[in-house]
This record gives sequence, structure tokens and C-alpha cells, in this order.
Amino acid sequence: MKVLSVSEMKELEAASDAAGHTYEQMMELAGQNVARAILEQAYTNTLRSAPKGIHDWRVLVLVGPGNNGGDGLVAARYLKDAGAKVTAYLSRVRNPEKDNVLKQAMDHGVTILYRKDDPKGLELRRHLAKAHFLIDALLGTGAKPPLKGAIADILKETHAALENSSNHPLTTLNRAPERSAPKPFIVAVDGPSGMDFDTGEVDPLTLSSHLSVSFANPKVGHFCFPAVSQTGTLTIADIGIPTKVKAPQSTMEVITEETVRNWMRPRPADAHKGTFGKAMIVAGSVNYTGAAGLTGLAAVRSGAGLVTLALPGVIQNIVSPIVPEATTLLLPNTLGAINDAAIPILRKALSSYKALLIGPGLGQAPETVNFINTLFGVHTEKRAAGFLPQRDTAAKDQTDALEVPLVVDADGLNILSQLPNWADHLPQKTILTPHPGEMARLTHKPIKEIQADRWETAQKYALAWKHVIVLKGAFTVVAAPDKRTCLIPFANSGLAKAGTGDVLAGIIVSLRAQGMDAFESAAAGAYLHGLAGEIARQTYGEAGMTAKDVALALPEALRRLTK
Repeated sequence: MKVLSVSEMKELEAASDAAGHTYEQMMELAGQNVARAILEQAYTNTLRSAPKGIHDWRVLVLVGPGNNGGDGLVAARYLKDAGAKVTAYLSRVRNPEKDNVLKQAMDHGVTILYRKDDPKGLELRRHLAKAHFLIDALLGTGAKPPLKGAIADILKETHAALENSSNHPLTTLNRAPERSAPKPFIVAVDGPSGMDFDTGEVDPLTLSSHLSVSFANPKVGHFCFPAVSQTGTLTIADIGIPTKVKAPQSTMEVITEETVRNWMRPRPADAHKGTFGKAMIVAGSVNYTGAAGLTGLAAVRSGAGLVTLALPGVIQNIVSPIVPEATTLLLPNTLGAINDAAIPILRKALSSYKALLIGPGLGQAPETVNFINTLFGVHTEKRAAGFLPQRDTAAKDQTDALEVPLVVDADGLNILSQLPNWADHLPQKTILTPHPGEMARLTHKPIKEIQADRWETAQKYALAWKHVIVLKGAFTVVAAPDKRTCLIPFANSGLAKAGTGDVLAGIIVSLRAQGMDAFESAAAGAYLHGLAGEIARQTYGEAGMTAKDVALALPEALRRLTK
């Protein structure tokens, strides 16, 4: 699904109107979908603050002067028709003789209040105190902070009323506690009023929503901080843009569940383990035993037919109980760190494998650095000042023989970053999975610059290095050298923990072994990782969830994706 800028969305709406699907028709569908989203929240038991009977619902709609306010009035009408008690609070006077949306709302019984008649906000506060639902339809995608005038005043009073409604006494002091007003479920039309839909900037008065219903396509600002923290759950509603009207050629795209589902390989009933591929994982060291276990566990849980952990023999007894389903290939090591004597053993074993992952938990001991350098065709000579990378013809020949699809993660990336022209030493379409710190080391750019434009950074270096990049973080970006680029729609602080990157790498190498191409493996893997993270968050909370919880949630994530 394309992610559009404000100007691109205006262009799409204008083209739709010119094609015969008018602004009025789009507004009708927009408001209808806002009402439907509220009904779905209640009827799927995700909302517990509202009464069970819709006839007892109290809905307050904050209505601004533009089309966003019109969407809110349409939603008000549909909710009124469904049986709710609905009040619309208008920031500016609209003439029902000229404004058909307002006239219809009034004709259907929506109570209309005007700001001009309530300059001190007493009626606003009274209705907020009773509201089960609050619809923020003050400002849409065309507005930018700072907020001014009546809109700012309405939001100030709304904040004050909501803060008061959530107050509870610290102790009852042997008396019955006062009954506090319900805190409404807040739904934003397109997004919270006061956010910049291009940059994600927000005004201090911007009201945090539980749910944002945007239309046709998500906007760039929906995936930018700090707006992300105030949009709540984002859902995209259809407003009937004709299929013949093509969305602007935005390069930004967000991966959807449907896209990933279509990428997943079939699992025939008469399959055997070879049908689903064999994945080799080179991971672990005496200081980082958990990384190998988590990576292997994620690969197994993601559906690979066979997973082999190539690791130092001294940690086998620690890792095998974590993932007993994985076979092991014991590699020569020096004090628990893989050394270059492992290369011929690894190369011989790889002939029957469909994908290879190198990096999780390897550490950066000199022996392991030499192992990576030699494996990828770089000879290192020990000098007084340390290790000086030099090209070695014999090693280059070995690199040419490494034809298995490759994923490089963690210490594999950190070691490569120390080499000149490191990207040239990897097989084509290698998948690289850096977090911002690792990306900074690979590019020799500050982290702040990497994070300032993650989308452009991933695209630029995927093209320059000719490899697929998974730039991890909130809304992970996946970019390929053929310019395919996508954003993964998950931002979960519970994933900001040690080991979750190992889980992601394990998922990606598993999907690669099952036959997906490099870009699809990376994007689908990142989506599955994000979905499993959401399942773990819902079960354990962001603070309490662990990387292992994410790996163990993968079967449920796959079930939801493929059902």
C-alpha cells in the first residue's frame, strides 16, 4: 500500500473527483467508515468502557471548519441512526442551507452546539464528562501546527476536562469514593488535530487518540515521531477511489498482511522436510550463547524444514536444549570463538543448504575477525598496529564458491564494516540486517543522520552496495538494489531488547531457505517479527516481554497470517 504525502493525497482526491467520484461521495464514505470503526471497536469486545447497549452510548464529535469536520458530521449521522446519543460541537458556524452534510445531521437528530454560543466551554466540558466516545474531526491533513484561535481553545478545554475526569482519590478515608466520569475512547479522523501529516510534527495541544481512521492511503506523517505516539491504532478506510485512478508514483510503500500472505510458500500435505528448505546458521561464542539459541529457535518456528546451527563445540551443550530440533555442526574455535579453521568444514557442509546466516553472537575476537575476512576473500596480516586488510587471490576464489543465499547480521556486519569495499566481497543480493548503530558503522555516518531519513538511507545504500537492507527500528525499512522499498507497520518498544534482532535474522534465513527471493524474505520476515512482537506485547506487556517470547509467538503469527 502506497504511503502518500499531503500533496499526493490531494492530487489523488482531485483525480477521483474529475473521474466522477465526487468529494461529497468520498466524504460520505469517510464518515461512514469512521462510524463503522467505532462500532467494530465495541462489538469485538476491544472496548470495555462503553455500555453494552448502543442506545446508552454518548458520542461527542468535535467538528472543524473544513472537509475533516464534514467527515465527522457524516460519522455523527451514522452513529445517531445506529441508536447512539450524538452531539456535534462546531468550532465555526455552518449554514445548513448551504451545507448539506450539516443539514442531514440535523435532520437525523444529531444535537448541534456552536462554539460561539459556548465561549467559556461550559457545554463542551459537560458533554465531555458524559461521553463514551470522542471523535476528533477538527483538522485534517492540510493543517499544520501551531494551533490557533477557536481550535486551540477547544483542545485546551478538552485536555483540561479529560485530565479532571481521570482523577481518582489516593484513599477513601473510610468513605465511598466519588464516582468519576468515564474517560472517552478517542477516535481521530485522518489523524489527531494538530499533527503535520508530512513530517509527524505535533502541536502541544494535539489530542492523543486511541484510534485514527485515515482514508485511501496512509500518510507519511503517520510513520514519523512524535505523531506516531499520538495516533493510536491506525486503520485505513476505503473511500471509493476508482480503480482507473492511479495513486501518485510515491516510492514509499507499507507492507500489508495481504501482501505477506501472498508471498508465503504453500505447504502441501505430502511434503517432506526437504520441501521447506535447509538453513545453516553460523552463530554464537562463549560470551553470547543465547544468540545462537534464539536465532535457531526462530528459524525452526518460522517453518524451515531443517535448521543447522554451526557453532563452537564448547557451547553445544548450552544451546541444544534451547532448540533441540536443530542439528549442529561443530566448528573449530579458540577459547570459544570461531576461527578460520572452520572455513573448509563449513564450505563442505553448505552444498545441500538453501540459505546461510552469519553473525548472531559471534563476537569480535581476532580469530573470528580473521574467520569472516578469510571466508569473504580478505586476507589479514598481523602488523604492529593491528590487522591490515589486504586482498588475497586464493581467498577470492573461495568467495566465488560461496553461492548459497546469504544473510549477514550483528557481529558479521560489525566485522565487515572495518573492511574497505566490504560490500564487493559478498554474494549478490545478500540480506543485511543492521540496527541504526550498525548502519552507522557500515556507512561511516552518525546515527542521527541515519535516523533523520531512514527511508532514503536504506534506498541509497541498497542501490550502492547492491544488497538488500533491513534497517531495523520502529517502522523497519526494507530496501532492495532494484529500488523496491517498503516500510513495516510496527513500532513496539518491547522489541528494543537484546536478542530480538537474533530472532529476526532467524526468521529471514528460514524464509530464504523456503524459497522466497531476497527482498520478499527480508520484508516478510520483518513483518512476521513485528506481528509476533505484537502478540508477545499483548500477552506480557512491553516491559516484560522477551526475545524468546517473540520467537515462541511466531506460530500464532503465522497462523493469523495464513488462515
